[in-house]
Amino acid sequence: MLPEPKRHKIVSYFSVGKPKRGIMLCGHGSRSGPAVSEFANLVFKLKTLLPNIPIEFGYLEFAKPIISDGLDKLREAGVTEIIALPAMLFAAGHAKNDIPSVLNTYNYKYPKLKITYSRELGIDNLMIKAASERIMESIDKAKIEIDKHDSMLLVVGRGASDPDANSNISKITRLLWEGIGFGWAETAYSGVTFPLVSPALEKIVQVGYKRIIVFPYFLFTGILVDRIYKSVDEVSKVYNNIEIIKAPYLNDHPKVIETFCDRVIDVIEGDINMNCQLCKYREQVLGFEDEVGLAQESHHHHVEGGNNSHDHSHDHSHDHSHEHSHHHPYPHADHPLGPVTLKK
Repeated sequence: MLPEPKRHKIVSYFSVGKPKRGIMLCGHGSRSGPAVSEFANLVFKLKTLLPNIPIEFGYLEFAKPIISDGLDKLREAGVTEIIALPAMLFAAGHAKNDIPSVLNTYNYKYPKLKITYSRELGIDNLMIKAASERIMESIDKAKIEIDKHDSMLLVVGRGASDPDANSNISKITRLLWEGIGFGWAETAYSGVTFPLVSPALEKIVQVGYKRIIVFPYFLFTGILVDRIYKSVDEVSKVYNNIEIIKAPYLNDHPKVIETFCDRVIDVIEGDINMNCQLCKYREQVLGFEDEVGLAQESHHHHVEGGNNSHDHSHDHSHDHSHEHSHHHPYPHADHPLGPVTLKK
């Protein structure tokens, strides 16, 4: 349920008699059918929560409808003002470059259309609560009872070539660690940066905790979540004296959906600033100094809607990291605990 003050604020903004307004959710897209279905299901729940507001969605790549398809539907329904929400946990390349580029290109084609871009879900108290509830779900289903002080948490982020986005996962880990009260906690990544899940698990099993909870801080399932769980299974076979639990990812948790509503309210209230102080495109962030001022452009036009002409260079790391073939080289691609996915 959406708290009534929030519902009232949104409904009032979109009420009849004002310019016809709509909401556009911009997802990443995936070759995984279940991942695409989960995103569509989240949009359906948002539509159910806000039944009289035009809401559409589209994907950046690998799935249909693409973002411009969703924008077309809203425009053809008479919508003249659109709030575009990036369905992204953090502001990395997709939220900072790729989605804005698609929206700007569309807006250039239809200049009378007003598109206001909101910010990513980000580090938010609602998201932390959703994450903690997913973790506690997995603990509640465990066969044996182990004290939290004898348990360790491993939070797994997607990994990006943006150090600011990667650092957000570390902050999520710390907030969950202190909030729930685990004995210890660490952070790992599914790709692009380091440490990866398997080497991280190989190290933390040596620490001596009776239980390790592995929590993928992901919105939806997909190749990377499957890979994370597979790594857990492989390590569990070797270290069968330790209980390693696979916690569920965020998915359509009610507090995730409420956070999307908050991002709509952010636009209504004019509070839509991303964190620019540590953005590698604006500031000389340590290790990424030569990326300041890079052009804002999308690198996904060739895979919009599931175009598979570039499968050879993408499939091994997507859901994700095609960044190696299109984006600026990641400076630590050869780190011993990370993937060699980005050429120097």
